[in-house]
Amino acid sequence: MRALIRRAARLSGSAQPPGDKSISHRALIFSALASGTCAIDNLSPGEDVRSTAACLRALGVSIEAHGNGALVRGVGLGGLRTPAAVLDCGNSGTTMRLLAGVVAGAGVGGVLDGDESLRGRPMKRVLGPLRQMGAKCEGTRSAKGDEMAPLRFETGVGLTGVRHDLTVASAQVKTCLLLAGLFAEGETTVREPEVSRDHTERMLKAFGAPLTFWPDRAISIRSPAEPLRSPSSLTVPGDPSSAAFLLAAALVVPGGEVTLTGVDVNPTRIGFLRVLQRMGAQIELLPEADRAGDPVATLKARGGGQLTGTEITPGEVPSLLDEVPILAVVASQAKGRTVIRGAQELRVKESDRLAKVAAGLAAMGVPVQELPDGLIIDGPVPLQGARIDAARDHRIAMSFSVAGLCAAGDTEILGAEWADISYPGFYTLLSGLTDGAVTTIP
Repeated sequence: MRALIRRAARLSGSAQPPGDKSISHRALIFSALASGTCAIDNLSPGEDVRSTAACLRALGVSIEAHGNGALVRGVGLGGLRTPAAVLDCGNSGTTMRLLAGVVAGAGVGGVLDGDESLRGRPMKRVLGPLRQMGAKCEGTRSAKGDEMAPLRFETGVGLTGVRHDLTVASAQVKTCLLLAGLFAEGETTVREPEVSRDHTERMLKAFGAPLTFWPDRAISIRSPAEPLRSPSSLTVPGDPSSAAFLLAAALVVPGGEVTLTGVDVNPTRIGFLRVLQRMGAQIELLPEADRAGDPVATLKARGGGQLTGTEITPGEVPSLLDEVPILAVVASQAKGRTVIRGAQELRVKESDRLAKVAAGLAAMGVPVQELPDGLIIDGPVPLQGARIDAARDHRIAMSFSVAGLCAAGDTEILGAEWADISYPGFYTLLSGLTDGAVTTIP
């Protein structure tokens, strides 16, 4: 599918972003490993979360979909079964990395695989630590010596808890190892160099998992003496990463204004909000009731003010990693220089996001310098419409669709359908907010 974007004369309206993808994955997995039945509402509607649900069903968990939610009947830590077929993770790195910890810990064995894009993403970062715990697992060796999908796990192998000192902050790796630690003998400890998103810790505590938090950013977990217990119901808050695209659109379209309700504002997830406000963006947060243990708010953004460039440091990156592409687009409309450092993790996402963002901005006339771990962007620049290949990456597709709203001439997004990975209906919504400045062609 292609998306054609023209300069928007206006952007205004309100929306409720889809359920948070990170929390949706975890809600399904933790409910599956607990006793009891949990009704989950407002699950992310994207393909990635459906992949997690399908894999859990293949592991013996009953998950009944209903509207935008699901009813999960937990099987407990000892109730998973060996899958009869390959566990297909689709395009979801989160599904593969988190379920690697579950499959290894439970000792059920099996093969985790995915599409061509997922097969190109590094998995040694989870396989290596799992092997230190005693897992018998291997991936497919790449020419560079990494391990890629498909991942193979032997059955009947018990794990022993160890200490893991991560060299890069990663919520996915941390969660994988804490999940494995639920099954392991003894204590499993994970320490990160920086704080990454903490949905796993919040939700594990809510399910009754025995966690210990240390002053040096380390977390320890033991296999619980009593079964984990699901809450009877759980509502997933709106995805702040999806909200970021709409907030950015309001900021780059002259006179833009948007109101977004029910958005997760967990402090480990809203680094992009702090950066935008530092750049001079007019964004208001109106608190709502907590959901799934996370704080929630209504966000209101108004464009028209002068934005200024800023420096995004490595310490900030874990709280805004997914938003770097759209922050780069906003930076192109800010006065002065924006420097982003410490974002090398973006090179091993669905695409090499640093390279794709740099190439896309350059095609639209932006002076941009690609660094090994980031970008340097000088603005403000009158953007020119361009043809952008989404490279099978939802965040690239959506970021440059927003850029097209303030560009002269038409912007064409090739592979726009990849937006459905995290935000089904994104183009319909954007078209409605801009009086038809966005159209799609099958």
